[in-house]
Amino acid sequence: MAIALAAVMLPISVTGPGVALADMSGALHASAASTQWVLNAYNVAFTAFMLAAGSAADLFGRRRLFLSGTAVFALASLVAGTAPTILLVDLARFVQGMGAAAVLTSGSALLAHTFSGAARARAFGIFGASIGFGLAMGPFVSGLLVGVASWHAVFLVNVVLGAVVLVLARPLPESKNPGARRIDLPGVLTFTLALMLLALGFVEGPAQGWGGIVTLGSFAGAALFLALFVVVELRVAEPMFDLSLLRRPTFVAIIWQPVSIVFAFAALLVYLPPYFQGAGGAGSTMSGAMLLPLTLPVFVLPLFTPALVRLLSVRTLLAVGPAVLAVALLLMTFTDPVSSRTGLYAALLLAGVGIGLAFGVMDNAAVSVVPAERSGMASGMFNTLRVAGETIGVACVGGLLLTSTRQQLSAGDGAMADDVVQGRLGSVRASGGQDLVDRAVQGLQHGWGVVYVVLACVALAGAIAIFTMVRDRDLDQSSTAQEG
Repeated sequence: MAIALAAVMLPISVTGPGVALADMSGALHASAASTQWVLNAYNVAFTAFMLAAGSAADLFGRRRLFLSGTAVFALASLVAGTAPTILLVDLARFVQGMGAAAVLTSGSALLAHTFSGAARARAFGIFGASIGFGLAMGPFVSGLLVGVASWHAVFLVNVVLGAVVLVLARPLPESKNPGARRIDLPGVLTFTLALMLLALGFVEGPAQGWGGIVTLGSFAGAALFLALFVVVELRVAEPMFDLSLLRRPTFVAIIWQPVSIVFAFAALLVYLPPYFQGAGGAGSTMSGAMLLPLTLPVFVLPLFTPALVRLLSVRTLLAVGPAVLAVALLLMTFTDPVSSRTGLYAALLLAGVGIGLAFGVMDNAAVSVVPAERSGMASGMFNTLRVAGETIGVACVGGLLLTSTRQQLSAGDGAMADDVVQGRLGSVRASGGQDLVDRAVQGLQHGWGVVYVVLACVALAGAIAIFTMVRDRDLDQSSTAQEG
Protein backbone atom coordinates (compact mmCIF):
# COMPACT_ATOMS: atom_id res chain seq x y z
CA MET A 1 0.00 0.00 0.00
CA ALA A 2 2.78 2.43 0.90
CA ILE A 3 4.69 1.75 -2.34
CA ALA A 4 1.51 2.05 -4.40
CA LEU A 5 0.65 5.41 -2.80
CA ALA A 6 4.20 6.63 -3.37
CA ALA A 7 3.85 5.60 -7.01
CA VAL A 8 0.77 7.83 -7.18
CA MET A 9 2.55 10.72 -5.45
CA LEU A 10 5.59 10.93 -7.72
CA PRO A 11 3.78 11.47 -11.06
CA ILE A 12 1.69 14.26 -9.51
CA SER A 13 4.93 16.15 -8.87
CA VAL A 14 5.65 15.97 -12.61
CA THR A 15 2.22 16.74 -14.05
CA GLY A 16 1.04 19.22 -11.40
CA PRO A 17 3.50 22.01 -12.18
CA GLY A 18 2.64 21.66 -15.87
CA VAL A 19 -0.93 22.74 -15.15
CA ALA A 20 0.24 25.48 -12.79
CA LEU A 21 2.99 26.94 -15.01
CA ALA A 22 0.92 29.81 -16.41
CA ASP A 23 -0.26 30.98 -12.97
CA MET A 24 3.15 30.41 -11.37
CA SER A 25 5.13 32.28 -14.01
CA GLY A 26 2.75 35.22 -13.78
CA ALA A 27 2.71 35.35 -9.99
CA LEU A 28 6.51 35.10 -9.67
CA HIS A 29 7.24 37.25 -12.75
CA ALA A 30 9.33 34.43 -14.21
CA SER A 31 10.77 34.15 -17.72
CA ALA A 32 10.18 31.15 -19.97
CA ALA A 33 13.67 29.79 -19.22
CA SER A 34 13.38 30.10 -15.43
CA THR A 35 9.90 28.58 -15.54
CA GLN A 36 11.22 25.59 -17.50
CA TRP A 37 13.69 24.95 -14.66
CA VAL A 38 10.74 24.31 -12.35
CA LEU A 39 10.32 21.20 -14.47
CA ASN A 40 13.92 20.51 -15.42
CA ALA A 41 15.44 20.90 -11.93
CA TYR A 42 13.18 18.13 -10.63
CA ASN A 43 13.72 15.87 -13.62
CA VAL A 44 17.50 16.34 -13.69
CA ALA A 45 17.87 15.45 -10.00
CA PHE A 46 15.37 12.60 -10.33
CA THR A 47 17.40 11.12 -13.18
CA ALA A 48 20.90 11.90 -11.94
CA PHE A 49 20.43 10.30 -8.52
CA MET A 50 18.49 7.26 -9.72
CA LEU A 51 21.58 5.10 -10.17
CA ALA A 52 23.07 6.21 -6.86
CA ALA A 53 19.75 5.51 -5.17
CA GLY A 54 19.71 2.00 -6.61
CA SER A 55 23.18 1.33 -5.23
CA ALA A 56 22.29 2.92 -1.88
CA ALA A 57 19.17 0.75 -1.63
CA ASP A 58 21.27 -2.40 -2.07
CA LEU A 59 23.92 -1.12 0.38
CA PHE A 60 21.99 0.56 3.22
CA GLY A 61 18.62 -1.14 2.93
CA ARG A 62 15.65 -0.60 0.65
CA ARG A 63 13.16 0.17 3.40
CA ARG A 64 15.52 2.69 5.03
CA LEU A 65 16.08 4.51 1.75
CA PHE A 66 12.37 4.45 0.96
CA LEU A 67 11.55 6.19 4.26
CA SER A 68 14.40 8.71 3.95
CA GLY A 69 13.53 9.55 0.36
CA THR A 70 9.87 10.10 1.24
CA ALA A 71 10.81 12.48 4.06
CA VAL A 72 13.13 14.51 1.79
CA PHE A 73 10.48 14.60 -0.93
CA ALA A 74 7.79 15.89 1.45
CA LEU A 75 10.01 18.58 3.03
CA ALA A 76 11.16 19.85 -0.39
CA SER A 77 7.51 19.99 -1.50
CA LEU A 78 6.76 22.18 1.50
CA VAL A 79 9.55 24.59 0.55
CA ALA A 80 8.46 24.72 -3.11
CA GLY A 81 4.86 25.37 -2.12
CA THR A 82 5.75 28.33 0.11
CA ALA A 83 8.65 29.82 -1.86
CA PRO A 84 8.42 33.56 -2.67
CA THR A 85 10.79 33.46 -5.67
CA ILE A 86 11.22 31.29 -8.74
CA LEU A 87 14.85 30.59 -7.79
CA LEU A 88 13.84 29.04 -4.47
CA VAL A 89 11.17 26.97 -6.22
CA ASP A 90 13.79 25.68 -8.65
CA LEU A 91 16.20 24.77 -5.83
CA ALA A 92 13.46 23.01 -3.86
CA ARG A 93 12.44 21.09 -6.95
CA PHE A 94 16.01 19.81 -7.34
CA VAL A 95 15.98 18.46 -3.77
CA GLN A 96 12.50 17.05 -4.34
CA GLY A 97 13.84 15.15 -7.35
CA MET A 98 16.59 13.61 -5.21
CA GLY A 99 13.97 12.32 -2.79
CA ALA A 100 11.83 11.01 -5.64
CA ALA A 101 14.78 9.00 -7.01
CA ALA A 102 15.23 7.27 -3.66
CA VAL A 103 11.51 6.52 -3.35
CA LEU A 104 11.01 5.08 -6.83
CA THR A 105 14.17 2.96 -6.95
CA SER A 106 13.90 1.50 -3.45
CA GLY A 107 10.15 0.95 -3.85
CA SER A 108 10.47 -1.12 -7.03
CA ALA A 109 13.45 -3.01 -5.56
CA LEU A 110 11.37 -3.87 -2.49
CA LEU A 111 8.67 -5.31 -4.75
CA ALA A 112 11.22 -7.32 -6.75
CA HIS A 113 12.76 -8.76 -3.56
CA THR A 114 9.44 -9.53 -1.86
CA PHE A 115 7.55 -11.17 -4.75
CA SER A 116 8.37 -13.69 -7.49
CA GLY A 117 6.64 -15.36 -10.42
CA ALA A 118 2.96 -14.59 -10.93
CA ALA A 119 2.80 -12.65 -7.65
CA ARG A 120 5.56 -10.35 -8.88
CA ALA A 121 3.68 -9.76 -12.14
CA ARG A 122 0.56 -8.78 -10.15
CA ALA A 123 2.58 -6.56 -7.80
CA PHE A 124 4.23 -4.70 -10.66
CA GLY A 125 0.88 -4.50 -12.42
CA ILE A 126 -0.48 -2.65 -9.39
CA PHE A 127 2.71 -0.57 -9.26
CA GLY A 128 2.29 0.42 -12.90
CA ALA A 129 -1.40 1.13 -12.37
CA SER A 130 -0.54 3.37 -9.41
CA ILE A 131 1.88 5.37 -11.54
CA GLY A 132 -0.79 5.51 -14.21
CA PHE A 133 -3.36 6.72 -11.70
CA GLY A 134 -1.05 9.50 -10.58
CA LEU A 135 -0.45 10.48 -14.19
CA ALA A 136 -4.14 10.19 -15.06
CA MET A 137 -5.53 12.22 -12.19
CA GLY A 138 -2.53 14.48 -11.60
CA PRO A 139 -3.37 17.11 -14.24
CA PHE A 140 -7.07 17.09 -13.32
CA VAL A 141 -6.52 17.27 -9.55
CA SER A 142 -3.81 19.90 -9.99
CA GLY A 143 -6.11 21.93 -12.18
CA LEU A 144 -8.77 21.80 -9.47
CA LEU A 145 -6.23 22.84 -6.83
CA VAL A 146 -5.06 25.80 -8.91
CA GLY A 147 -8.64 26.82 -9.63
CA VAL A 148 -9.88 26.51 -6.04
CA ALA A 149 -6.71 27.64 -4.22
CA SER A 150 -3.54 28.63 -6.10
CA TRP A 151 -0.41 27.15 -7.67
CA HIS A 152 1.03 26.69 -4.15
CA ALA A 153 -1.46 23.87 -3.48
CA VAL A 154 0.00 21.77 -6.30
CA PHE A 155 3.17 21.33 -4.23
CA LEU A 156 1.61 21.27 -0.78
CA VAL A 157 -0.62 18.29 -1.60
CA ASN A 158 2.53 16.16 -1.78
CA VAL A 159 3.37 17.10 1.81
CA VAL A 160 0.16 15.43 2.95
CA LEU A 161 0.66 12.38 0.73
CA GLY A 162 4.28 12.04 1.89
CA ALA A 163 3.20 12.02 5.54
CA VAL A 164 0.68 9.23 4.86
CA VAL A 165 3.31 7.17 3.00
CA LEU A 166 5.70 7.45 5.96
CA VAL A 167 3.06 6.08 8.32
CA LEU A 168 2.10 3.19 6.02
CA ALA A 169 5.71 2.25 5.21
CA ARG A 170 6.91 1.53 8.74
CA PRO A 171 5.89 -2.18 8.73
CA LEU A 172 7.73 -2.88 5.44
CA PRO A 173 10.45 -5.56 5.70
CA GLU A 174 14.08 -4.55 5.27
CA SER A 175 16.29 -6.06 2.56
CA LYS A 176 19.83 -5.47 1.28
CA ASN A 177 22.36 -6.86 -1.15
CA PRO A 178 24.95 -8.53 1.13
CA GLY A 179 27.62 -8.14 -1.55
CA ALA A 180 27.26 -4.35 -1.90
CA ARG A 181 30.05 -2.29 -0.33
CA ARG A 182 30.13 1.31 -1.63
CA ILE A 183 28.43 3.99 -3.73
CA ASP A 184 30.08 5.14 -6.95
CA LEU A 185 30.48 8.87 -6.18
CA PRO A 186 32.60 9.71 -9.28
CA GLY A 187 29.91 8.12 -11.41
CA VAL A 188 27.18 10.13 -9.68
CA LEU A 189 29.10 13.38 -10.16
CA THR A 190 29.94 12.90 -13.85
CA PHE A 191 26.44 11.69 -14.73
CA THR A 192 24.77 14.57 -12.87
CA LEU A 193 26.92 17.19 -14.59
CA ALA A 194 26.32 15.61 -18.00
CA LEU A 195 22.57 15.65 -17.53
CA MET A 196 22.45 19.20 -16.13
CA LEU A 197 24.51 20.56 -19.03
CA LEU A 198 22.34 18.72 -21.55
CA ALA A 199 19.18 20.23 -20.04
CA LEU A 200 20.86 23.65 -19.91
CA GLY A 201 21.60 23.46 -23.61
CA PHE A 202 17.99 22.72 -24.53
CA VAL A 203 16.61 25.40 -22.20
CA GLU A 204 19.00 28.16 -23.27
CA GLY A 205 19.02 27.25 -26.97
CA PRO A 206 15.92 29.29 -27.92
CA ALA A 207 17.10 32.37 -25.99
CA GLN A 208 20.86 32.23 -26.69
CA GLY A 209 20.64 30.74 -30.17
CA TRP A 210 21.35 27.10 -31.04
CA GLY A 211 24.74 28.13 -32.43
CA GLY A 212 25.58 30.36 -29.48
CA ILE A 213 28.53 29.84 -27.16
CA VAL A 214 26.37 28.96 -24.13
CA THR A 215 24.31 26.41 -26.04
CA LEU A 216 27.19 24.71 -27.85
CA GLY A 217 29.33 24.84 -24.72
CA SER A 218 26.57 23.13 -22.72
CA PHE A 219 26.20 20.33 -25.24
CA ALA A 220 29.98 19.90 -25.52
CA GLY A 221 30.29 19.77 -21.73
CA ALA A 222 27.48 17.20 -21.56
CA ALA A 223 29.28 14.99 -24.11
CA LEU A 224 32.55 15.33 -22.20
CA PHE A 225 31.10 14.37 -18.82
CA LEU A 226 29.12 11.54 -20.38
CA ALA A 227 32.36 10.15 -21.83
CA LEU A 228 34.02 10.54 -18.42
CA PHE A 229 31.08 8.72 -16.85
CA VAL A 230 31.62 5.76 -19.18
CA VAL A 231 35.36 5.72 -18.37
CA VAL A 232 34.62 5.82 -14.63
CA GLU A 233 32.08 3.00 -14.85
CA LEU A 234 34.51 0.81 -16.78
CA ARG A 235 37.28 1.27 -14.21
CA VAL A 236 35.60 1.20 -10.80
CA ALA A 237 35.24 -2.12 -9.00
CA GLU A 238 31.56 -1.58 -8.15
CA PRO A 239 29.97 0.62 -10.83
CA MET A 240 26.48 1.97 -10.28
CA PHE A 241 25.77 1.45 -13.99
CA ASP A 242 26.95 -2.04 -14.86
CA LEU A 243 27.93 -1.62 -18.52
CA SER A 244 28.35 -5.40 -18.86
CA LEU A 245 24.56 -5.71 -18.80
CA LEU A 246 24.49 -3.75 -22.06
CA ARG A 247 25.94 -6.81 -23.80
CA ARG A 248 22.48 -8.37 -23.52
CA PRO A 249 20.33 -7.17 -26.45
CA THR A 250 17.12 -7.91 -24.53
CA PHE A 251 18.15 -5.75 -21.58
CA VAL A 252 19.30 -2.92 -23.86
CA ALA A 253 16.01 -2.86 -25.72
CA ILE A 254 13.96 -3.02 -22.52
CA ILE A 255 15.74 -0.12 -20.85
CA TRP A 256 15.47 1.91 -24.08
CA GLN A 257 11.75 1.20 -24.44
CA PRO A 258 10.58 3.49 -21.61
CA VAL A 259 12.60 6.33 -23.13
CA SER A 260 10.61 6.00 -26.35
CA ILE A 261 7.39 6.18 -24.33
CA VAL A 262 8.02 8.82 -21.68
CA PHE A 263 9.96 11.14 -24.00
CA ALA A 264 6.60 11.99 -25.54
CA PHE A 265 4.34 11.33 -22.56
CA ALA A 266 6.08 13.64 -20.09
CA ALA A 267 6.35 16.43 -22.65
CA LEU A 268 2.65 16.20 -23.52
CA LEU A 269 1.65 16.25 -19.85
CA VAL A 270 3.80 19.32 -19.17
CA TYR A 271 3.21 21.49 -22.24
CA LEU A 272 -0.31 20.63 -23.41
CA PRO A 273 -2.05 22.34 -20.43
CA PRO A 274 -0.56 25.78 -21.27
CA TYR A 275 -1.49 25.10 -24.92
CA PHE A 276 -5.06 24.35 -23.90
CA GLN A 277 -5.18 27.38 -21.61
CA GLY A 278 -3.76 29.76 -24.21
CA ALA A 279 -4.76 28.66 -27.70
CA GLY A 280 -7.77 26.66 -26.50
CA GLY A 281 -9.07 29.24 -24.03
CA ALA A 282 -9.50 26.63 -21.27
CA GLY A 283 -9.20 27.36 -17.56
CA SER A 284 -6.77 25.50 -15.30
CA THR A 285 -9.40 22.92 -14.27
CA MET A 286 -10.58 22.32 -17.82
CA SER A 287 -7.02 22.03 -19.15
CA GLY A 288 -6.38 19.23 -16.66
CA ALA A 289 -9.64 17.50 -17.61
CA MET A 290 -8.76 17.68 -21.30
CA LEU A 291 -5.79 15.37 -20.62
CA LEU A 292 -7.97 12.57 -19.23
CA PRO A 293 -8.31 10.78 -22.61
CA LEU A 294 -4.50 10.54 -22.61
CA THR A 295 -3.98 9.60 -18.98
CA LEU A 296 -6.93 7.35 -18.04
CA PRO A 297 -5.82 4.41 -20.25
CA VAL A 298 -2.39 4.61 -18.58
CA PHE A 299 -4.16 3.92 -15.29
CA VAL A 300 -6.69 1.33 -16.48
CA LEU A 301 -4.70 -0.92 -18.83
CA PRO A 302 -1.95 -1.96 -16.34
CA LEU A 303 -4.72 -3.40 -14.15
CA PHE A 304 -5.32 -5.99 -16.89
CA THR A 305 -1.64 -6.87 -17.29
CA PRO A 306 -1.99 -10.57 -16.27
CA ALA A 307 -4.77 -11.13 -18.80
CA LEU A 308 -2.97 -9.18 -21.51
CA VAL A 309 0.22 -11.19 -21.01
CA ARG A 310 -1.76 -14.42 -21.48
CA LEU A 311 -3.23 -13.12 -24.74
CA LEU A 312 -0.11 -11.37 -26.04
CA SER A 313 3.53 -11.89 -25.16
CA VAL A 314 5.45 -9.38 -23.05
CA ARG A 315 7.57 -8.60 -26.12
CA THR A 316 4.45 -7.81 -28.13
CA LEU A 317 3.04 -5.51 -25.47
CA LEU A 318 6.37 -3.70 -25.13
CA ALA A 319 6.61 -3.16 -28.90
CA VAL A 320 3.00 -2.39 -29.76
CA GLY A 321 2.83 0.36 -27.13
CA PRO A 322 5.28 2.83 -28.73
CA ALA A 323 4.05 1.89 -32.23
CA VAL A 324 0.49 2.89 -31.33
CA LEU A 325 1.82 6.04 -29.66
CA ALA A 326 3.68 7.00 -32.86
CA VAL A 327 0.49 6.65 -34.93
CA ALA A 328 -1.46 8.76 -32.42
CA LEU A 329 1.15 11.53 -32.47
CA LEU A 330 1.02 11.72 -36.26
CA LEU A 331 -2.77 11.97 -36.10
CA MET A 332 -2.43 14.86 -33.64
CA THR A 333 -0.73 16.95 -36.33
CA PHE A 334 -4.19 17.30 -37.94
CA THR A 335 -5.84 18.59 -34.75
CA ASP A 336 -5.93 21.66 -32.52
CA PRO A 337 -7.75 22.51 -29.27
CA VAL A 338 -10.18 24.92 -30.98
CA SER A 339 -11.48 23.74 -34.36
CA SER A 340 -10.84 19.99 -34.04
CA ARG A 341 -11.15 19.23 -30.35
CA THR A 342 -12.98 15.92 -30.91
CA GLY A 343 -10.21 14.68 -33.17
CA LEU A 344 -7.68 15.79 -30.58
CA TYR A 345 -9.45 13.78 -27.87
CA ALA A 346 -9.51 10.68 -30.10
CA ALA A 347 -5.78 10.96 -30.84
CA LEU A 348 -4.99 11.51 -27.15
CA LEU A 349 -7.03 8.42 -26.27
CA LEU A 350 -5.13 6.32 -28.80
CA ALA A 351 -1.83 7.64 -27.42
CA GLY A 352 -2.94 6.71 -23.90
CA VAL A 353 -3.76 3.17 -25.04
CA GLY A 354 -0.28 2.76 -26.50
CA ILE A 355 1.39 4.03 -23.32
CA GLY A 356 -0.85 1.97 -21.04
CA LEU A 357 -0.10 -1.27 -22.90
CA ALA A 358 3.59 -0.90 -22.09
CA PHE A 359 3.36 0.55 -18.58
CA GLY A 360 2.05 -2.60 -16.91
CA VAL A 361 4.89 -4.86 -18.09
CA MET A 362 8.05 -2.80 -18.55
CA ASP A 363 9.07 -2.52 -14.86
CA ASN A 364 8.81 -6.27 -14.29
CA ALA A 365 10.57 -7.01 -17.58
CA ALA A 366 13.57 -4.88 -16.55
CA VAL A 367 14.18 -6.56 -13.20
CA SER A 368 13.39 -10.05 -14.52
CA VAL A 369 16.48 -10.27 -16.72
CA VAL A 370 18.97 -9.92 -13.84
CA PRO A 371 19.59 -11.93 -10.65
CA ALA A 372 17.32 -10.96 -7.74
CA GLU A 373 20.23 -9.73 -5.61
CA ARG A 374 21.01 -7.11 -8.27
CA SER A 375 17.43 -5.91 -8.56
CA GLY A 376 18.36 -2.56 -6.99
CA MET A 377 20.94 -1.80 -9.69
CA ALA A 378 18.68 -3.07 -12.48
CA SER A 379 15.84 -0.95 -11.18
CA GLY A 380 18.19 2.01 -10.93
CA MET A 381 19.42 1.58 -14.50
CA PHE A 382 15.91 1.12 -15.87
CA ASN A 383 14.39 4.02 -13.98
CA THR A 384 17.40 6.23 -14.72
CA LEU A 385 16.78 5.89 -18.44
CA ARG A 386 13.03 6.26 -17.95
CA VAL A 387 13.40 9.51 -16.05
CA ALA A 388 16.25 10.59 -18.35
CA GLY A 389 13.75 10.23 -21.16
CA GLU A 390 11.36 12.48 -19.26
CA THR A 391 14.10 15.01 -18.49
CA ILE A 392 15.45 15.19 -22.01
CA GLY A 393 11.95 15.06 -23.46
CA VAL A 394 10.68 17.98 -21.37
CA ALA A 395 13.81 20.05 -21.99
CA CYS A 396 14.02 19.18 -25.69
CA VAL A 397 10.34 19.73 -26.41
CA GLY A 398 10.33 23.01 -24.48
CA GLY A 399 13.21 24.31 -26.57
CA LEU A 400 11.86 22.89 -29.83
CA LEU A 401 8.37 24.28 -29.23
CA LEU A 402 9.69 27.74 -28.43
CA THR A 403 12.09 27.74 -31.39
CA SER A 404 9.50 26.48 -33.90
CA THR A 405 6.94 29.01 -32.68
CA ARG A 406 9.45 31.87 -32.94
CA GLN A 407 10.45 30.83 -36.46
CA GLN A 408 6.81 30.96 -37.58
CA LEU A 409 6.40 34.46 -36.16
CA SER A 410 8.19 37.50 -37.50
CA ALA A 411 11.60 38.62 -36.25
CA GLY A 412 11.52 40.44 -32.92
CA ASP A 413 8.54 38.49 -31.61
CA GLY A 414 10.54 36.40 -29.14
CA ALA A 415 8.69 37.82 -26.13
CA MET A 416 5.35 37.04 -27.75
CA ALA A 417 6.47 33.47 -28.42
CA ASP A 418 7.42 33.13 -24.73
CA ASP A 419 3.97 34.33 -23.69
CA VAL A 420 1.97 32.13 -26.04
CA VAL A 421 3.97 28.97 -25.22
CA GLN A 422 3.34 29.58 -21.51
CA GLY A 423 -0.38 30.18 -22.13
CA ARG A 424 -0.28 33.90 -21.32
CA LEU A 425 -2.35 35.24 -24.20
CA GLY A 426 -3.59 38.12 -22.06
CA SER A 427 -0.20 39.78 -22.44
CA VAL A 428 -0.29 39.27 -26.21
CA ARG A 429 -3.81 40.68 -26.46
CA ALA A 430 -2.83 43.75 -24.44
CA SER A 431 0.06 44.38 -26.83
CA GLY A 432 -1.76 44.18 -30.16
CA GLY A 433 -5.36 43.04 -29.89
CA GLN A 434 -7.07 39.96 -31.31
CA ASP A 435 -5.21 40.01 -34.65
CA LEU A 436 -1.91 39.59 -32.85
CA VAL A 437 -3.40 36.82 -30.70
CA ASP A 438 -4.55 34.94 -33.82
CA ARG A 439 -1.10 35.18 -35.36
CA ALA A 440 0.54 34.01 -32.14
CA VAL A 441 -1.81 31.01 -31.90
CA GLN A 442 -1.06 30.05 -35.51
CA GLY A 443 2.65 30.15 -34.72
CA LEU A 444 2.09 27.96 -31.68
CA GLN A 445 0.07 25.43 -33.68
CA HIS A 446 2.89 25.22 -36.19
CA GLY A 447 5.32 24.61 -33.33
CA TRP A 448 3.19 21.78 -32.01
CA GLY A 449 3.05 20.19 -35.46
CA VAL A 450 6.84 20.00 -35.50
CA VAL A 451 6.88 18.59 -31.95
CA TYR A 452 4.35 15.85 -32.77
CA VAL A 453 6.42 14.59 -35.71
CA VAL A 454 9.66 14.51 -33.69
CA LEU A 455 8.00 12.64 -30.82
CA ALA A 456 6.46 10.14 -33.26
CA CYS A 457 9.92 9.35 -34.66
CA VAL A 458 11.29 8.69 -31.17
CA ALA A 459 8.37 6.37 -30.32
CA LEU A 460 8.72 4.47 -33.59
CA ALA A 461 12.43 3.93 -32.92
CA GLY A 462 11.51 2.30 -29.61
CA ALA A 463 9.01 -0.04 -31.26
CA ILE A 464 11.56 -1.13 -33.85
CA ALA A 465 14.18 -1.78 -31.14
CA ILE A 466 11.82 -4.07 -29.22
CA PHE A 467 10.70 -5.96 -32.31
CA THR A 468 14.26 -6.62 -33.47
CA MET A 469 16.21 -7.09 -30.23
CA VAL A 470 13.93 -8.76 -27.64
CA ARG A 471 13.20 -12.49 -27.58
CA ASP A 472 10.30 -13.90 -25.61
CA ARG A 473 12.38 -16.85 -24.39
CA ASP A 474 14.82 -14.47 -22.66
CA LEU A 475 12.02 -13.07 -20.51
CA ASP A 476 10.39 -16.46 -19.97
CA GLN A 477 13.65 -18.11 -18.89
CA SER A 478 14.51 -15.35 -16.44
CA SER A 479 11.06 -15.50 -14.88
CA THR A 480 11.23 -19.29 -14.60
CA ALA A 481 14.65 -19.14 -12.98
CA GLN A 482 13.47 -16.71 -10.34
CA GLU A 483 10.35 -18.74 -9.59
CA GLY A 484 12.55 -21.78 -8.94
